[in-house]
Amino acid sequence: MMALPGGRHLDCIPLQGQRLHLMQVDSVQRWMEDLKLMTECECMCVLQAKPISLEEDAQGDLILAGGPGPGDPLQLLLKRGWVISTELRRIGQKLAQDRWARVHSMSVRLTCHARSMVSEYSAVSRSSSQEMGQIEKLLMEKCSELSAVTERCLQVENEHVLKSMKACVSETLSMLGQHFGQLLELALTREVQALVRKIDASDNVYTTESTTGNLFSLTQEGAPLCRIIAKVDGVLCLADILTDDSHSEATRAEAAAVVAQVTSPHLPFTQHLSSFLESMEEIVTALVKLCQEASSGEVFLLASAALANITFLDTMACEMLLQLNAIRILLEACSDKQRVDTPYTRDQIVTILANMSVLEQCASDIIQENGVQLIMGMLSEKPSGTPAEVAACERVQQKAAVTLARLSRDPEVAREAVRLSCMSRLIELCRLPSERNSSDAVLVACLAALRRLAGVCPEGLQDSDFQQLVQPRLVDSFLLCSNMEESFV
Repeated sequence: MMALPGGRHLDCIPLQGQRLHLMQVDSVQRWMEDLKLMTECECMCVLQAKPISLEEDAQGDLILAGGPGPGDPLQLLLKRGWVISTELRRIGQKLAQDRWARVHSMSVRLTCHARSMVSEYSAVSRSSSQEMGQIEKLLMEKCSELSAVTERCLQVENEHVLKSMKACVSETLSMLGQHFGQLLELALTREVQALVRKIDASDNVYTTESTTGNLFSLTQEGAPLCRIIAKVDGVLCLADILTDDSHSEATRAEAAAVVAQVTSPHLPFTQHLSSFLESMEEIVTALVKLCQEASSGEVFLLASAALANITFLDTMACEMLLQLNAIRILLEACSDKQRVDTPYTRDQIVTILANMSVLEQCASDIIQENGVQLIMGMLSEKPSGTPAEVAACERVQQKAAVTLARLSRDPEVAREAVRLSCMSRLIELCRLPSERNSSDAVLVACLAALRRLAGVCPEGLQDSDFQQLVQPRLVDSFLLCSNMEESFV
């Protein structure tokens, strides 16, 4: 069955300030908006002529009392979809506990929700397709079947018979969830396509701005919406926005935010991004320019996050970045506190450098732009602040070590790293858990980088460091350092 994740934030990238409208979603505000659309289930039970449950958790059941504003099919689908997904999950939980009275009352309520979603969407949407009509019919048939079979279960006392009926209910619930997921997918795809066409057809800057903001808001609903946006080539319509200087910086930044969300390496799909690769050069060029010209940390963060995610898709993106002198632009930005002022932004920069460092020609650019010194600075990042900031600092340390290990294939980079005392810092990170917030990922990356440097410049190590951190198997050095107390050092 299809469940809509409730994530409403750009993955691992908290936004600072309020300067870009529609770039933040206040979770408390969204909760309050949802809350006023909820009511107790008592009225629905009465309407269905069913007894009101007296069980202790009956008061926790909430249903959608009102819908979104008229003419807003996307919000209608999202809100109804969330409620139905929640009901399906709850019914499954009660079924596992053999609480048949609750299973039946919730099945009746689920039928009402499904009927409401179908009728309300039909009232505000364009002409329905034959495929949607068929799935709507199958969904309502399964809802009726679920209500009927759970009502019969209330009358059965024989445990053996009830056990066999439970399997039937479970199968019906599973099929119902599949039909609901298919219907919701079709309807959402249809509405996202309409939104993308609106962006493509619009020559009004204000319409484009608001519609792009709507598209970004959809990406906050989680992976299913990101996949749908990618499937209907929603990213391609943003290429024109990114490359058109007549659009405001805020609009282009929101377009970059959509690209960042849809290309996230954490999403479990890539097959719908093949057409995106065809326009990748335009998008990458526009994002590099946006990084270079960014007037604030928020804009730079979004543009660099999109670039970082794109470098995971294809090494061709890394080659494009080399040709565009992206290393120089990114390293220069690191000294500009107006653009690079948080560990989240440094996380994006070092991600790009780590992915670019697989290319042999990257090493010379790094040396030329004093990039090794920047990497040393990232290794010296101190985990502090909020839990999110600490996690970002750990990622910066880990990726900086990975970047250094890859670049140190070039003896010139390795010698420069030794000259800048990178080996000493790597040893600190390995031996002192507090320096890496006891992160195992940072430890492994630092051990690998240290071993790569030691292979080029072994004279930079003391005997004890060589014997404990380089000479043994990696796993033995890892176990030694991960169990090490600072008082022993």
